[in-house]
Amino acid sequence: MTQRVRNYYSLAPAGIKAMMDLEKSFADSGIEKTIQELVKLRASQINGCAFCIHMHTTDMRKMGESEMRLYMLNAWHESSLYTSRERAALAWTEALTRIADTHAPDADYEVLKAEFSDAEQVQLTLMIGAINAWNRLAIGLRADHPVERAREVA
Repeated sequence: MTQRVRNYYSLAPAGIKAMMDLEKSFADSGIEKTIQELVKLRASQINGCAFCIHMHTTDMRKMGESEMRLYMLNAWHESSLYTSRERAALAWTEALTRIADTHAPDADYEVLKAEFSDAEQVQLTLMIGAINAWNRLAIGLRADHPVERAREVA
């Protein structure tokens, strides 16, 4: 895979700054950092964004997230590792990331509403929109994720 546009951050500084400012605003959203990262990682998995999957998996490991929860995220529906609040956020993430197919079902919204305040619902929806925009930027312009050396197999 060849990156289509090099240094694209520097080619649209105002747009990138606006997106970065939006990301910074999530610190005051009231939504736990773990949920924010789960949402970003899950949307990136759905969209197939290798760059963002690498970034958010790395960030979650630095936060102390367990390997098992990272491995099971793609199958969170069948796993007991996630809280009801995390599950509501993940369901909403999937609904909005696949919005052309789902149209944000009322059932998913009812689950969301039971776990998140109105303000948190808006913030979470903005987060999901933002990560989907980042995914489209990275995939569309073929951002390349860092490559780490493989570990020796014992």
